[in-house]
Amino acid sequence: MNLTVIIGRLLGYDDVTQIEGWRPSFGASWAHSSPLLLVFGLLAAAGLSAWFYLRMQPRGRTSLRIGLCLARGLVLGVLLTILADPILEITLVRHPLPTLWVALDGSESMGIADELPAPIREATAAAVHWSSKSNDAGDQPTRADYIRSFLTNSQTAWLKKLEDRFRVRTFVVSTDRGVETLDQEQSAPLSGWKPHGHVTALGDGLEELARRQAGDNLAGVILFSDFDQNAGAAPVSAARRLGAPLFTVGVGPESAVDLAVDLSAPPTMKKAEGSTFVVTIRQRELENTPVTVRVFAEPTSGTVTTDQPQIFVGERSLTLTAATQSVEFPFNPEQTGRFTFVAEVNVVPGETITQNNRSARDVRIIDDFLRLLYIEYEPTWEWRFVKEVFHRDKLVGMRGFRTFLRSADPVVRETNELFVSSLTLPRSEFFESDVIFLGDLPASALSTRFCEMTKEFVEQFGGGLVVLGGPRFGPGQLAETPMADLLPVVVDRDGRRRDERDFRMQLTPLAGQYDFMRLGQTDSESARAWGTLGKLPWYQPVLRVDPRATVLAEHPTDLCRDGKSKQPLIAVRPYGRGEVVYVGFNELWRLRRLHGEEYYRQFWGQLIHRLGLSHALGDQKRFVVRTDRQQYRNGDDAVITVEAYDKDFQPLQEADVPDRRLEAEHVWPQPDEQGRRSSNLSITQIRPGVFGTKLPLRNDGEHRLRVTDPVTGTPSEIRFNVSDVSVERRNPVRNVALQQSLASETGGRSYDLTTAHQFLDDFQPPRPTERTIEIFPLWNTWLVFVLVMGLLLTEWTVRKAINLP
Repeated sequence: MNLTVIIGRLLGYDDVTQIEGWRPSFGASWAHSSPLLLVFGLLAAAGLSAWFYLRMQPRGRTSLRIGLCLARGLVLGVLLTILADPILEITLVRHPLPTLWVALDGSESMGIADELPAPIREATAAAVHWSSKSNDAGDQPTRADYIRSFLTNSQTAWLKKLEDRFRVRTFVVSTDRGVETLDQEQSAPLSGWKPHGHVTALGDGLEELARRQAGDNLAGVILFSDFDQNAGAAPVSAARRLGAPLFTVGVGPESAVDLAVDLSAPPTMKKAEGSTFVVTIRQRELENTPVTVRVFAEPTSGTVTTDQPQIFVGERSLTLTAATQSVEFPFNPEQTGRFTFVAEVNVVPGETITQNNRSARDVRIIDDFLRLLYIEYEPTWEWRFVKEVFHRDKLVGMRGFRTFLRSADPVVRETNELFVSSLTLPRSEFFESDVIFLGDLPASALSTRFCEMTKEFVEQFGGGLVVLGGPRFGPGQLAETPMADLLPVVVDRDGRRRDERDFRMQLTPLAGQYDFMRLGQTDSESARAWGTLGKLPWYQPVLRVDPRATVLAEHPTDLCRDGKSKQPLIAVRPYGRGEVVYVGFNELWRLRRLHGEEYYRQFWGQLIHRLGLSHALGDQKRFVVRTDRQQYRNGDDAVITVEAYDKDFQPLQEADVPDRRLEAEHVWPQPDEQGRRSSNLSITQIRPGVFGTKLPLRNDGEHRLRVTDPVTGTPSEIRFNVSDVSVERRNPVRNVALQQSLASETGGRSYDLTTAHQFLDDFQPPRPTERTIEIFPLWNTWLVFVLVMGLLLTEWTVRKAINLP
């Protein structure tokens, strides 16, 4: 053992190979950057001492005064040197163990007990030295049990072997709290690993590890998972940012007997009008197996007009002949309200996961109609064709379309059912609308009351607003009104239509994300449909796009005021609870060329359904009970919100409600120990018009909450389910493709539990070279104190002896 090793161990390092250098320095910044300042300070202290004793103290012998001068100068010099903080910097060359991170999947799927074939089960148990007698998991171990046994079993001690060759840190990813670090100092190093995460978000976990690894000289990462990514960022790109090879160890079967269903259903249906449900059946290793598919509906909330607990839609028996098969179920609804439509298929022998044998979709069945209010200065082609489209729409119809034409004869507006007489309708009528079209009007026609009610309609009641730019006045008329804040664009008060040359409107890449911009059945058909719009002769320019808006179509060349953004022609933005759509021209009727109403009806129909069906219809918007989710797990808290308004759609105040709170009844799925099936609760006011509370959920099954409307005295009911439904348990197989991709893209390798022991042979990185600078102070507080006090005492004694003042 040489001196270098001894010094290294004294400093707490076992891996020092060289002392590269020694260098005295100063800790104080002024002395470190300019050591001459200290030299000048020492000379000044010596000069001051000499001047004081040799010139200012003439009494006594010269030799004694010189001695006193030296003592005083030494005291001042020591004090000045202490202020400079003298230190010794030692540079050590070290070769520490490489750093290895072990990442464990913390999602619920790691708690699955797989039904493995006997040969695979026996091979896995032998590889991890699993024994039901020495573990608490019983005869059916979970994926996490296998991993825990592999890492910590006394016979393999694989985690201990890793710690002998690497600096190991252990993390848990895909937890509900992000990435967690496990304490490896405790007696059971993996006792803190409890896989309860609701989703597998490997990408998010790897991104967090990448942020943590800066400066850690990371050599590699081992990830234990089933790689069933179902949430979060893309894991492959996140893995590349680690800057180190990723070694993947997969658990769970690569293939399994499984049967799953998906239900496709329209979000809204109308009573007595037929629709079709499509059930898609997916299977693995079940060819030629007979199964039975059943579709039914249960009321979930709202104004259900029947006490029937379940609505039967249909049942079909079929033999599985392909990996994916579809079955159609026609349905003609006879009740109204909110329903959960369920498609389920029988469980077959050998299935590990049965939760995916059932699929549910929420559907609203209405006997009501959407109420559209189209406001225009005078009849235009757009106005005429929109009116015709929605007169024939089954969710709007003749009763649902109303209009205000500024140029119409007042007598016609008063007597014709199609018209409303005024823009300043009573609040009880105005807020019954579901979507408002605002066409080409002058600012003088838009009263402040109308603008403020429209803003409230969108923001508070979730209404939809469509603003159409016309050639006569333009959207610049809204610039100084309360509605300017709602728009997806910032309009120009002095803007005028641009009609110098024809142009073809261009769709942006984001247009495909909005259903009303997708015409026809395919992307190519949609492009052809928009092509029938042809060249447009004009449009209304704006100053710029609101940063909260999404532009769906734009001018091919013209730019906004900033000189960079193209002029928007169709844009959308959320505002409060509602949404606003801006169209910079009123020439969409040109979509009727060559194809009649097909694409024109599809565009406006899908747009109106988006804007109008996102909230309660008509006067139902006055009292709405909501939960933050439709599906809960046992132990969750349901957040209950009630939006309550009076008959004039003014927010209800506490003083307007008996006992200053809303009364509600919570009906449980099962009776409690006393035989009760429900409990009463009060819902207090959060702010005017909004009441809320939290409801703890402790029982699985369907819960019902009835809240009494204080205005009408009638209850409004909402239903929600509590069950152990987890997306983690819908897929029983390992995602081998993702596992291999993560390893290959980062220079690692992929294993399963029977081959993971090869990692120690495959991965033998060299020890990194690190240079560590250790800093030692060259002074000790007590030593300096004793020295200074001794010098001062000596000086004082001598001065007294020679009788110096």
